[in-house]
Amino acid sequence: MNREKGLAYCGLACCVCGENETCARCRSAGCKNKNWCVHFKCCREKGLNGCWECDDFPCGGMHDKLRVFAFAEYIRRNGEDKMMDRLAQNERAGVVYHYFGQLVGDYDKCGTVDEVIKILEGGSVKD
Repeated sequence: MNREKGLAYCGLACCVCGENETCARCRSAGCKNKNWCVHFKCCREKGLNGCWECDDFPCGGMHDKLRVFAFAEYIRRNGEDKMMDRLAQNERAGVVYHYFGQLVGDYDKCGTVDEVIKILEGGSVKD
């Protein structure tokens, strides 16, 4: 886990993503995806740390993806620090954010927000 990469405006966990080692981090102005990312633009315009702080959350876009929505909801309820701590603990316990060469992982096996949150809270992927 690379805590310095932090969390994306939408709720994605850049800190545990191993797909792009040269990533400039979502919430930095150097993000290569900022021109098309609605969450980047909106949060910057509104001065928000992430979508979870917005009165219009969820608003679509990446929030149509269960994992992203669930992560942002978890952050809204518990804060960024707790989310980062949970991701770190789960990574040490073997929960995989992205399977090698794929943009899906253990959290994507879930069918509901509550199931994703159960994994974040230390529940097994197999429960």
